[in-house]
Amino acid sequence: MPPYSSAQKQQIMQFVNLTQAKDTIAAKFLKAARWNVEEAIDTYFQSPSGAGASTTALNKIFDSYRDAPTENPDEIGIEGAMKYLGDIKVQLDEVTCLGIAELLKSPSMGEFTRDGFLNGWRSTGCDTLPKMISHAADMRARIPIQADLFRRVYRYTFPLCRMQGQRNLQFDIAAEQWRLFFTPQNGGVGWSSRTTPWLDWWIEFLEERGKKPVNKDLWEQVEVFMRKAMADEKFGWWSADGAWPGALDEFVEWVGKKRGDGMEVE
Repeated sequence: MPPYSSAQKQQIMQFVNLTQAKDTIAAKFLKAARWNVEEAIDTYFQSPSGAGASTTALNKIFDSYRDAPTENPDEIGIEGAMKYLGDIKVQLDEVTCLGIAELLKSPSMGEFTRDGFLNGWRSTGCDTLPKMISHAADMRARIPIQADLFRRVYRYTFPLCRMQGQRNLQFDIAAEQWRLFFTPQNGGVGWSSRTTPWLDWWIEFLEERGKKPVNKDLWEQVEVFMRKAMADEKFGWWSADGAWPGALDEFVEWVGKKRGDGMEVE
């Protein structure tokens, strides 16, 4: 194998683990995809070189977890979903669980559809439980360190957890999901710094405001705010003229007073 950087060797290993292809094949597809692993894997499984995931095998796996095969032949309900997630070594209280839901386009918590299941796993080349276990483990490692993947899963969680017929997310549900996404022990990203317990303060602040429902814009911007706050906890990046949701504007002032910053927002 030609000399590759440490990062490229890791990407080759990741490609090989998911596709079972040879190193040389992995390098070929990764180079063509400019070392974007997901793009390279997608291309591989769409090409004659890729074996592709077996639709028959995936249908067989899906069928084995259905709760009501006669009434709902193309759905896996809560009981089946819990058993399936357990079988691929995914805990219900970790971000990876939501990552699998995003991959398989789950319409609601604890539910999988046949189309989502087949399309999701075919895109990864996984057609056996051992391969799915391996993919879930790889996802678990990538979510905290790949911002794009984290954001995709985080944003998918809003419609996933929203009550049927409602536009906003109930506060208690939003707070539960924030504690999941912003805690490293749960497979998320830590939102706490030397001077500021950001996550705890954010939830405390919203509780003081009356536990109002969370709309989509606020949900999405909290993740953006989190990354900026962790990069500069003194708000050097903040401007009152920015297009932030009102709750975050108020939170900045609230944090300043609580820390005793004497800060004036520009």
